[in-house]
Amino acid sequence: MGVKLAAVILARDEENDIQDCIQSVNWADRVVVFEYGSADRTVELAHAAGADVLHNPFENYAQQRDAALDAVEAEWILFIDADERSSPAQAAEIRALIAAGEHNGFWIPRHNYIFGKLTRHTGWYPDYQMRLLRRDKARYDPTRKVHEVVQLDGEPGYLTEPFVHYNYRSFAQFREKQRRYVQYDARILQEQGIRPRPHKFFTQPVRHFIWRFITLRGYRDGLHGLRLSLLMAWYELQKYRHLRRLCQGD
Repeated sequence: MGVKLAAVILARDEENDIQDCIQSVNWADRVVVFEYGSADRTVELAHAAGADVLHNPFENYAQQRDAALDAVEAEWILFIDADERSSPAQAAEIRALIAAGEHNGFWIPRHNYIFGKLTRHTGWYPDYQMRLLRRDKARYDPTRKVHEVVQLDGEPGYLTEPFVHYNYRSFAQFREKQRRYVQYDARILQEQGIRPRPHKFFTQPVRHFIWRFITLRGYRDGLHGLRLSLLMAWYELQKYRHLRRLCQGD
């Protein structure tokens, strides 16, 4: 009998998280660490925790997830990142849903811990990620190399039990990730033919702050929500600054 469900962890230099992540999904029929060029003890620790390790050269995240779908033989694939954790309650829900067979893919909510605080508003909940896929019914949009988009056969379902995501443990990590997202998102705007008109440098950050703090109820996260809303507004400004640099280089 083939493998019903495999948990797949994309990983590079994740020695601080990999074993706890593997342990959280050891209820799956198989756990695979899909590794790409780790220079730390990720591979050694993954083997010690009982996971299979496969290696694949990294091009982009969409390609990496497609490569995992091709390489890991199982009817269902649960993608989980090294800084995420599953739970027994989520395991039971997933087993029940795939047994029912009503959908070929499922959105999974996440509880995001940012700077050590559970963030229930400000745009970080429910933070659905489509990570549970019937392997032969899903591929990834090759044009979305970051913030991957699943191309699913049929309508997806929704889980209620979340991943726990230890997201942005430090401000330095937050800053570095946002810097990369700023560059990526600015390139998308440029490819769409959008030009940074002068008023956008004021209106877009203000709108983004209002969206996060008011519309997405960031105020309910207190000072933490205020800080995050201001930071994300700042990076919205940086996105348009980077777009201006890109357009000037045309």
